[in-house]
Amino acid sequence: MFLGIDCGTQGTKALLVDESGRSLGRGYAGHALIERKNGAREQEPRWWVDALREAVRQAVSQAPKGEVVALGVSGQQHGLVVLDKAMQVIRPAKLWNDTETARQNEELVRRLGGAGAWLDRFGIVPLTGYTVSKLLWLKECEPESFARVRHILLPHDYLNFWLTGKLSAEYGDASGTAFFNVRTRTWANEVLDAIDGGSGQLREALPRLAAPEEIVGTVRAEVAEELGISPRCVVSTGGGDNMMGAIGTGNVKEGVVTLSLGTSSTVYSFRQRPVADPTGSVASFCSSSGGWLPLVCTMNATNVVTQTLNVLGRTVDDIEEALASTQPGAEGLTFFPFLNGERTPDLPRARGTIAGASANNFTSANLIRAAVEGVSFGILNGLDLMMEGSRPETVVAIGGGARSREWRRLLADATGARIQVPAEEEAGCLGAAIQAMYAYGHASGRGESFVEIADRCVRELESGSEEPRAGMHDDYRQAREEYQVRLAELYLGKD
Repeated sequence: MFLGIDCGTQGTKALLVDESGRSLGRGYAGHALIERKNGAREQEPRWWVDALREAVRQAVSQAPKGEVVALGVSGQQHGLVVLDKAMQVIRPAKLWNDTETARQNEELVRRLGGAGAWLDRFGIVPLTGYTVSKLLWLKECEPESFARVRHILLPHDYLNFWLTGKLSAEYGDASGTAFFNVRTRTWANEVLDAIDGGSGQLREALPRLAAPEEIVGTVRAEVAEELGISPRCVVSTGGGDNMMGAIGTGNVKEGVVTLSLGTSSTVYSFRQRPVADPTGSVASFCSSSGGWLPLVCTMNATNVVTQTLNVLGRTVDDIEEALASTQPGAEGLTFFPFLNGERTPDLPRARGTIAGASANNFTSANLIRAAVEGVSFGILNGLDLMMEGSRPETVVAIGGGARSREWRRLLADATGARIQVPAEEEAGCLGAAIQAMYAYGHASGRGESFVEIADRCVRELESGSEEPRAGMHDDYRQAREEYQVRLAELYLGKD
């Protein structure tokens, strides 16, 4: 059996599968969140450990008798976990959606010559939320904590450390730090020198980088006993949640597009070569399966739709009726869903706006549609950037938003592409389990490719696919154009 663990913002999930990817057991445990009005969003790493314990125990309790031979961990990207010389956590981890460090991000871009220089030297342009600005923030705002830093980890790296006692990182998740060169797959030490003045403190705090086929270590005996798994279970490199989501949707070869509608929204597609976007909106991350994974992320997605439903006294079931009973563009009502600031477009200090409201269009159904469209149009703008003028034929949709048939229809009509849903909705967990299969196979001398394993383990949910409907694409094109006009009027150049 193979175990995939996905540590997200809201909770940790576990999925046990056999070699064919068939589910044998699953579990879930939630996380608390530290949230402040200044944009700070943090979590205690011990909360992830507690949730991992609970989720894995649930999954193992449901599975038939057998040995878990390998596991992989998927983790929320960009978070900063810092340890002292005694390997103890110094402070809560700042998360991917923490916008408190916006000023530090702007300062670091300036120090190293601007966005163009970053792209030329490192293959990536840092945006607010990336790990690098959190280090400068720590130095400036908590110098005593900064002075104690001896180890720098990402969330999934920390869980691998707790599981094995080994410190390591991997190329995909490391791409989101912005102190990593995505072309050479090496740490970008000069970026860290710009923070600590060349003292070497931060360089020396970096973990070793491991390739996808490597085994990080074996689960510690006491941890294996806690989790109810074999002490012989090995731990693969794992990776960031988007990288694992790519593997879990078969996005390990060119031509596949994955669109995730979760707390944040992301869209990404495997490439054999890096993509250079001078605006920085398309992040040329490495994939965790070899190659690259150009990616666009928006910080506001299902959280905005859920909050809108809560304000209206509605539930997620009401999304279907609201979208079915209203027209593209919500009769001129536009919702810019920047409740947490935004990353694409790069508006970390922005707040949301409802525009175009009138006595005729300000209904609950239109407001729900406007929220869904605001989220969708934002990430579809990113898809357009990533595709560089071409149109995808098929998009694999995952995350909570993909469970809505009417939302999938909206995406199909707006893109002109077939929207496909995987049979296993926990793509991050499945991807982590597949990554564990890949590493375990290489260690055992079998050496299957990611494409071979994904072809065997990733299946389409036949009842979940949606084809674009005739005549609807033009209606959504017009609605998106209106969204863009109002976006320019209200936000661009004003953040």
